[in-house]
Amino acid sequence: MTASPGARLRARLAQGLPTVAPGAYDGLSARLVAEAGFTALYASGGAIARSLGVPDLGLLGMEQVVERVAAMCDAVDIPVIADADTGYGNALNTQRAVQAFERAGVAAIHLEDQQFPKRCGHYEDKSLVSIAEMAGKLRAARDAARDPDFVLIARTDAIAVEGLDGALARAHAYREAGADVIFVEAPTSLAQIERIAREVPGPKLMNMFHGGKTPIMPAEELARMGYGIVIIPSDLQRAAIHAMRATLAAIAQDGTSMAMAERMVSFTERERIIGTHHWLERDARYGA
Repeated sequence: MTASPGARLRARLAQGLPTVAPGAYDGLSARLVAEAGFTALYASGGAIARSLGVPDLGLLGMEQVVERVAAMCDAVDIPVIADADTGYGNALNTQRAVQAFERAGVAAIHLEDQQFPKRCGHYEDKSLVSIAEMAGKLRAARDAARDPDFVLIARTDAIAVEGLDGALARAHAYREAGADVIFVEAPTSLAQIERIAREVPGPKLMNMFHGGKTPIMPAEELARMGYGIVIIPSDLQRAAIHAMRATLAAIAQDGTSMAMAERMVSFTERERIIGTHHWLERDARYGA
């Protein structure tokens, strides 16, 4: 019997193997992450929101996000770690969210302790729920999960609101409430990253992307500190925006994209990535 996505991710954490999970936001970007050889991908809530033309301010409903995440899970065989925001409400809403994401096929979700509507972890002016409310959500999430290997990640945004001491107190409480992995969002210095690593037991997750509040560190060094998962949420989407702008500029200037031909994959390569030939083979097998 094939191990569940959660079991595969949990096994990597237990073995101390570093897991770098680039952020994807649709089936195509998910396929590219898997093709590049990564052992997991991150379904970025912020990137999904921006792909639908809105900022990361909790504007999407659970069903919109889960639908996109399900497409990613269908597209790849590697474990998917999903951003479940605040659980989309109270503890009961959180239980529904856990079951919906689990049905979609994810290995893990992270829940955060911001008040709804949440903000991107690297925006200003965030506000938090109480420790007791967040702990209740985590207990509810653990009770709702059907797969015992489903990985529950607790995120705290407390550094920006209560300082590092407050974030660490929350991290300990969330571990006691049933979180498998702790995600302290947006440390602003190497000293903070090192202190989190020292004082928070068990597996930890670090958010690493160019231009954020957190200094960039090699994944290998983070792994040695105890950060078993490193997510890179938005860099693929930002690269795609840059490439699309360049191509649009060429089309606007020349009426064609020929100037960008060497920077685009071929028609054939695109179809290979999507697996068109497998679909056509199946169609022929079942056709009259």
